[in-house]
Amino acid sequence: MKTRVISGVIIVVFLIAVFALNGVFPPILNIAAAFISLMSVHELISAVGLGKKYMLLIPSIIFAVAVPFAGMLSIDKFVLSGIYVLSLFVGIIFAYKQISFKDLAMVCSMTLIMPNALSCIVSARDLSPEFGLFYAVIAVLTAWIPDTGAYFVGTLFGKHKLCPEISPKKTVEGFVGGIVCNGIIMMLLGLVWNLIFFGGAAKLNFIALLIIGLGGAVISVIGDLSFSIIKRNENIKDFGKLIPGHGGILDRFDSVIFTAPYVYFILSLLPAFAA
Repeated sequence: MKTRVISGVIIVVFLIAVFALNGVFPPILNIAAAFISLMSVHELISAVGLGKKYMLLIPSIIFAVAVPFAGMLSIDKFVLSGIYVLSLFVGIIFAYKQISFKDLAMVCSMTLIMPNALSCIVSARDLSPEFGLFYAVIAVLTAWIPDTGAYFVGTLFGKHKLCPEISPKKTVEGFVGGIVCNGIIMMLLGLVWNLIFFGGAAKLNFIALLIIGLGGAVISVIGDLSFSIIKRNENIKDFGKLIPGHGGILDRFDSVIFTAPYVYFILSLLPAFAA
């Protein structure tokens, strides 16, 4: 537990540093998203036993790094995705004896999903020059806060298992507690951010934050359970060992892959802040 807490603090400090530097060096968020994307893709491909299939691995890593920079470089993500898919099919022509279509389909689909989803953190920031940093922050926190809330509520009151065969520790009570906590904390975060950075002068849309909090909590659990199924199918405990006590990067950002696009979508329709 001590190692897990220390590692968690280091992760939080790292993210705070990234967000703090965003004002003076905006590409720092793109770089961080690219690193998380790269590690997530590499960990997943390695977890399913395809880490040495370089015809799949190398194009996937290049694509994972490129996607978070697409907006900054004015490159269409659909074009990048098309080039990536084409490169995989060209590769399998030369390595069809070593790589099955099933392997290609799995790697291709997951690699298309994860970098594009994680790049939504950057896209959320780019929605607004004034409030974009807050949007990027909640794109990540709306995945992590319900997990913490569910842990404490589940520990205190949990009696009914949510999905015992997939994630034995999750309870229905913890699930509900995580949803409630996330909804409340999202609104509080907006209020505090407004007071600290705008002196309370900005118009805050509590409805948008509540929708993000409640919906994001549900989606984060779906993301966590989805990647837990992959780990169970592959008989592994964690996707990696980079973060002591937590596993790999993907073990920490699996839910963010699901929540970041949701947060970006909601904020595109209902901005949480207005000048």
